Amino acid sequence: MSEQDRPEVQQDVQDAWSALVATALRSVEDGLVVGTSGNVSVRVGDLVLVTPTGVPYDRIGPDDIVAVDLDGKQVMGTLRPSSELPMHLAIYLHTDARAVVHTHAVHATAVSTLLYELPAIHYMAAALGGKIRVADYATYGSEQLAANVLHALRERTGCLIRNHGTIVYGDDLDQAYDRTAQLEWMCQVWLAARSVDGFSPSLLSKRELARVAEKLRDYGQPGQGPSVG
Repeated sequence: MSEQDRPEVQQDVQDAWSALVATALRSVEDGLVVGTSGNVSVRVGDLVLVTPTGVPYDRIGPDDIVAVDLDGKQVMGTLRPSSELPMHLAIYLHTDARAVVHTHAVHATAVSTLLYELPAIHYMAAALGGKIRVADYATYGSEQLAANVLHALRERTGCLIRNHGTIVYGDDLDQAYDRTAQLEWMCQVWLAARSVDGFSPSLLSKRELARVAEKLRDYGQPGQGPSVG
């Protein structure tokens, strides 16, 4: 019996798939993606579950599991995995990520066309490791884009992708999604502040972000851990 055929592994995969689909649907409901844009993945052992390409999230059911190994070989399902699979796999192979959320959120995508780095407009930047970098543009689904994203993610858990959107990872789907929502919100705040003629937003120092990062270690209820950092 192969590892993935063991009953306990199958249950873990089914549970993770249900959570993945719920996260994908939430991204639509919250306006972070439109149509079939964006994608979500989660790691279960040496398997990566990922949303299928070109399928609206509300049409994905419990039997539509798409899973690949860490080399990208499809081992479960008949639907093709997301076209952004190389980007997801690169993150799993080079970081401690357990879940990845990629969106085309409006404000974050707009900021990606304007800056090389999102300034520290709010202390929640610390939850993603500091000032948010913008990965260089490359064609979607390409190995070059995956490499560009990895470069922007050095010592970070999220980045913007030029003329494209966001990609964020976390210890689980909830954390990855919460960080994604925070990133979109920070981009919206920056755009709003920059739109006021005659004023420039105040920014936080690197030292202050370090202080916040330390405080976030104890954020939340005992035993629960922080949801955003």
